[in-house]
Amino acid sequence: MHDYTNTTAVVTGASKGLGAAYAWELASRGAHLVLVARSADALNSLAGQIRKAYSVRVDVVVADLSDRRSPQTVVDAIGKLGLDVDLLVNNAGSGSVGPFLGRPLEPNLQSVDVNVTALVGLVHLLGTGMIERGRGGIVNVASTAAFQPMPYQASYAATKAFVLSFTEALAEEVRHTGLRVMAAHPGATDTGFFDSTSVSMDPKATDTPAGVAAATLDDFAHGRSVSFPGRASSRAGTWASRLLPRATVARITGNLNRKAGFDDVSDLDPATS
Repeated sequence: MHDYTNTTAVVTGASKGLGAAYAWELASRGAHLVLVARSADALNSLAGQIRKAYSVRVDVVVADLSDRRSPQTVVDAIGKLGLDVDLLVNNAGSGSVGPFLGRPLEPNLQSVDVNVTALVGLVHLLGTGMIERGRGGIVNVASTAAFQPMPYQASYAATKAFVLSFTEALAEEVRHTGLRVMAAHPGATDTGFFDSTSVSMDPKATDTPAGVAAATLDDFAHGRSVSFPGRASSRAGTWASRLLPRATVARITGNLNRKAGFDDVSDLDPATS
């Protein structure tokens, strides 16, 4: 069992959605927090609320994780705070929806930088210290999207497939070192992921951020190397890609995403979204 009391946890993408839920859940279990995101106002507001609710230390590090220099910036800031990190929750994520060749390139590149480059950088920079101390934990938040190609979410699913493979390999490398590594694979979660676009999630098919965060931390506490913190149907859906030809899986997923309207996406005016 992993006891979160008086540990120091870094949560990326902590300003809203699932990241904020991880922060609240960790604080409720007695963990001190370092909250990382690019929105200073949102982070400081959340930090103030958590401090009022729980007797834990909460520090804020403002960083844009789409900047490839950001992992070092975050680690330097943590060093200046004089903290040793016991748990890293790599939650920050971004993605583009719609036909890859019919949508702007930049959001796809940002998705790679946030979901892959920043995650790998933070794992390396903070994980080396954990190995030296002989203790620590890393939770990389991937997705059930990691298990199959997803037309109309092509780059997003590909980044999560990287996180899946990378995390599984790293977990084996560090076995017996005192560092534990786990991948979390939520399904559709009510985080406002598509809020700036014309598509939306079916609320009947989405999980709550609070429920996903609690289930993830429960699984890590029980020593698991993989977590499926959403509804059972989300996990069951990942088995198709292991049984069917991948071209067939891509076709099925593409049909599902077309039915959801992902093939015909427009961006909303920020003033109305």
